[in-house]
Amino acid sequence: PLKSYENTQNTLDTNLNKRTKSIYTPLELQFIEMKKQYKDAVLCVECGYKYRFFGEDAEIAAKELNIYCHQDHNFMTASIPSHRLFVHVRRLVAKGYKVGVIKQMETAALKAAGENKSSLFSRKLTALYTKSTLIGEDILFKEIWFHTLIFGLDDSVDVEEVTTDVPDNYLLCICENGENLKDRKKGDIVIGIM
Repeated sequence: PLKSYENTQNTLDTNLNKRTKSIYTPLELQFIEMKKQYKDAVLCVECGYKYRFFGEDAEIAAKELNIYCHQDHNFMTASIPSHRLFVHVRRLVAKGYKVGVIKQMETAALKAAGENKSSLFSRKLTALYTKSTLIGEDILFKEIWFHTLIFGLDDSVDVEEVTTDVPDNYLLCICENGENLKDRKKGDIVIGIM
């Protein structure tokens, strides 16, 4: 009985917000675990038809994206509609933030039909954007095309709105190979720069 009490107590301690003395929700616990892995990134967490920011990430998003931020359970939170994700990711990246996109790995329909219908959606980081990795206008225009297809022309994303704050991107790759190759003398080094 003592061991089971200790295990219960340890579980309660990790699920308890020490400041407010309230229990974290399952989504908040999931966010805390993800934030431990990606401390230096602003995380956008997919929750149904919107992406939510939590804690300090919500405060950053509110300030930089000019969106509303409020207290919800144990964290400050802010949200954006899912069809505006790429616009807001580009804005955050242009302001120098590393942005992580965390998506739901199952749909509501599949979840409802499955055995785990009352459990939390499984989520994982699917993209991590920085000034160096957010490249390719083709990605931008695919997002705009998808938005127009789903939501119609009246509510389409303005290309100018998205492209005005796109930073210049530079990426350098250097590869050094010091192994002995057949046609090379011993000690020769091959360097490739792209």
